[in-house]
Formats: sequence, structure tokens, C-alpha cells
Amino acid sequence: MKKHILLFFTFTIIFAQYDIIIRNGHIYNGSGDAPFQGDIAIEGDRIVKIAPKIQGNGKSEIDANGLAVSPGFINMLSWATTSLIADGRSLSDIKQGVTLEVFGEGWSMGPLNEKMRDQQLAEMTEFKYEVDWTTLGEYLESLENRGISTNVASFVGATTLRIHEIGFEDRPPTKGELENMKSLVGQAMEEGALGVGSSLIYAPAFYSSTEELIELCKIVSEYNGMYISHIRSESNRFLESLDELITISEKANIPAEIYHLKAGGVPNHYKMDLAIEKINEARERGLKITTDMYLYVAGATGLDAHMPPWVQEGGYDKWAERLQDPEIRKRVKQEMIADTDDWENLGLLAGPEGILFSGFKNPDLRQYIGKTLKEVADELGQHYADVAMDFVIQDGSRVDVVYFLMSEENIKKQIQLPYMSFGSDAGSIAPEGEFLNYNPHPRAYGNFSRLLGKYVREEKVISLENAIQKLTGLSAEKLKIKNRGYLKKGYYADVVIFDPEKIQDHATFAKPHQLSTGVHHVFVNGSHVLKNGEHTGETPGRVVRGPGYKK
Repeated sequence: MKKHILLFFTFTIIFAQYDIIIRNGHIYNGSGDAPFQGDIAIEGDRIVKIAPKIQGNGKSEIDANGLAVSPGFINMLSWATTSLIADGRSLSDIKQGVTLEVFGEGWSMGPLNEKMRDQQLAEMTEFKYEVDWTTLGEYLESLENRGISTNVASFVGATTLRIHEIGFEDRPPTKGELENMKSLVGQAMEEGALGVGSSLIYAPAFYSSTEELIELCKIVSEYNGMYISHIRSESNRFLESLDELITISEKANIPAEIYHLKAGGVPNHYKMDLAIEKINEARERGLKITTDMYLYVAGATGLDAHMPPWVQEGGYDKWAERLQDPEIRKRVKQEMIADTDDWENLGLLAGPEGILFSGFKNPDLRQYIGKTLKEVADELGQHYADVAMDFVIQDGSRVDVVYFLMSEENIKKQIQLPYMSFGSDAGSIAPEGEFLNYNPHPRAYGNFSRLLGKYVREEKVISLENAIQKLTGLSAEKLKIKNRGYLKKGYYADVVIFDPEKIQDHATFAKPHQLSTGVHHVFVNGSHVLKNGEHTGETPGRVVRGPGYKK
């Protein structure tokens, strides 16, 4: 009898079936530990076994000999909010191994009121879509229902909350308005938001006080979420703005992350060492202060970051109207070219030769894509400040531009910080169709592969296991998301298989629409989304919810 039982179990082991077995890979489990060679079995949407050798067969098997096998990468700052509606494949990020897009840098796709929804519909150009949601949770579910290849999560935007209750006015909220904002925070957290995100250099977020942000964050703290911020200044008042974030963390009893840590402008590059000292001192006091970054010496935003916040009060229409008033134009021009600590003037820090046009809504202006503001000003025979103001009016938008601001030395220093994660600060797009109507920052196509190719393989700034930990386990722990970020039994099967010797970014500022190479396979929730480097068309992406989620 015992012999028959033994034979039965032997037969079961030999002929056990799994959906997928990944064999012979160098497994980096997301913890930062050294890799080990082994196999991974996937059943449904979960990892069911990890071992040096898995017996039995898989319905599908991949030989990963010589390749790295890691958890899917987490994009801590994604702007794929609408690009995923246009194209759910998330191609530029999937080709780099990203399996989770995290939204919410100040602006989030909910909550919306009727006026906000109408404005969103009015601002659509070539790409139009139905706004079939009101709350942030409904937006995320709408994405999942449409069909997307990556998982998605989001912070609720402090700017969005402010617009919902106050509009674009430069004033503090009334007691009632603040209570409404706090209530909306609670609703978003219960729907699965990760916390509150802010972007304090832009109007109307610029009008928010520290006390207002603390009050919102106190609600987030009750749900065990976090605060994440594009701080009020990354240049002249960089250190003071960092103090504000630390104060919010302390007063609201909440972990806080700095979006895309940087010291902008040559005169401010030295401040990075002082900022790191501040962060480390706060961490030693028990505060959970962390950071993320992208891996380029230039950032991308709009010409609004080159004009004073007061002229933008009331939203785009009021802004454009004011810019057509000769007296106001004169004052704006003076402030655009004057050094100040009162607001974040990225244009002055970069200089007109360091501002590159990357996107216009107006087809007649697209001839200037790829040119600097100085080149266009010289071509038109105008002062660069006048060109900037005219383009904002003529384009019907803030105009997409790239600002060259940072130092390579600081980038390498930041990568090594033990609390550093990574985000593209870009949409997830494709080198085709409507996406070709503008030149994105190359980080949209290359941020993650650039880390693993340039900074790990070529320059050896950090080890591969450390880089993978920052892209996976560390980010998952910060966000407090469950069963993702590691290769562990029972965890969701978000898995990347890539060649560490060949992974490479190709996008440049001159030619950004170039996909990265070197990632062979990507699984999202157990589905094979990238196979032998080609997208399969699978869209298994799901909403990933934060710690306050209530079903």
C-alpha cells in the first residue's frame, strides 16, 4: 500500500502541469539580494513555485538561460492617463519592462465636477474620448474595462481637489471648501488612491498653503497612505521647499516622497548635497522621506513654468486674455527675465537656448518642434519672451517644452541613494499615429532601460540587483501595495525577462520616437504581454489599490 502511495505521488510530481514555466533564468527577486539560477512556475495570475529546478511541464515554457528574470518594474510617476485610453498597449513602457503605471502628480483624473468634465472635453484635440467617470476610482476602473496592458494606480491630486472646490482662484479655501476637499480625499482613499500628490510650482497648486496641504494629508494618514510632491521649488528655493515637505510629513504623520528629485540650474547644482543631508537627517529622526527621479539632465513641462503664477490665475482662458493686454505683457516680460525667489522660473534657469519646443496643439506651429526658443526668436526677429507669450496664445495651450537644467554628476549621486525609485514623468506611447504629432521627452521611451544600460552596465553606478530592487520591491513597499514588487510564491505574476548585456534606450531629444530594446518577455498578471520582444496584444492590466481601499 505504501509503495502504491509513493508511486502515485511520484507520478503526480513528474506530470504536474503549470500554465507557464520560466526555466534557467538568473532570478532577481526584488529584495536586492544576489541572483540565483532557477525556475519559476505560473498558474493563472500568480507565481506558484520558485525553485532551482521545477519538475513537471508547463503549457508554455521559456528558456531564460543567460537572461535576468525580475519582478515587473514600477513607474512611480507616469502621465499615461490619456495615452492608455488612446492606446492600451502601453508600448513604450512595456518594452522597458514596466508593469505598473502610477499617476497623480498634482493632477488626477478624478474627482470631477460638471465644469471640470466640460473643460476636459473642450481641451481634446485629435484624440477624443468619452469621459465616463466622475471619481478617481471610476476612472481607474474605466481604464481596466477599456483594456490595458499594464496595471494602474493613482494618487488623488491636490490640484484637482482645489479646482473641484475653488476653481483657479488665488485664495485660501473657506472652512466649508476645505471640509469638502478633505471629504473627497477620504472618498478617493476608500476607492483605492495611494495618497495625495501635489505639484506646487504650477498654478493653481501654487496658491495652496502648507497648512492646507497638512489638513489634506491628515486624512491620508488615517488611511495609511502617503504624500508625494513636486515641491514648490527645485532651484532657488530648493532647500526651503524641501523643508516644507518635511514639515508636512511631520505635522500630518505621513510618509512623504519627493517627485523627480533635482537641483535645477547651474547656480543651484551644489544644493543637492545639502538636500541629501536634510533628507537623511529627517530620516534619522524617524520620518519616512523618500525620493524618485528620471535619468536625464533635462525636464519637460510647459511655458507656464516660465511665466509668473499671478498671470495664470483663473485658468488658461484668463491667462491667454491677459497676455493680449499690452500693459500686462510688459509686466510679464519683465518678470520672465528677472531673477526671483518668489516663483519657480524654469525658463530663466535654462535660458532661451536651453528651452526646446516639443509639442503644439496648433498644426501651424509644429514646424518649430525640435527648435530652441532662442532659435525661433532669432528666426522671427523677436524677443524670446514675446515669442513665448505669443505661442501660448496661438496654440491654445501652455505649449510643451523641454528645459535643460540638471547635472550628470548629481544624477549619478542620486541614483545611489538607498531610498531612490524611478519614474518616467511621461506618457506611455508608441512611435506611430497621433503620437508622432509631437516630440516627447526621450524619457517616455527610455527612462528604465537607460538605468539598466547606461548607469548599471556601462557606468556601474549601482549593481543590477540594487537597480532592480529600486524598480520593484522598494517602490512596492513605499506605496504599500500588496502581493506585487517581488518574485515570491503567491504574488501576482508580473514578471520581466531581459538581457542585462543588451538592454538599451535609443530615444534622443532630436529623435525621441525610438523604442528600447533588450527586454524579451513581459508577463502582467500571468498574461504574456511581450513575447520575444513583440507585443502580443494582450490587455490584462488591473487597478492596483492603496491601503485604504474599502470594497
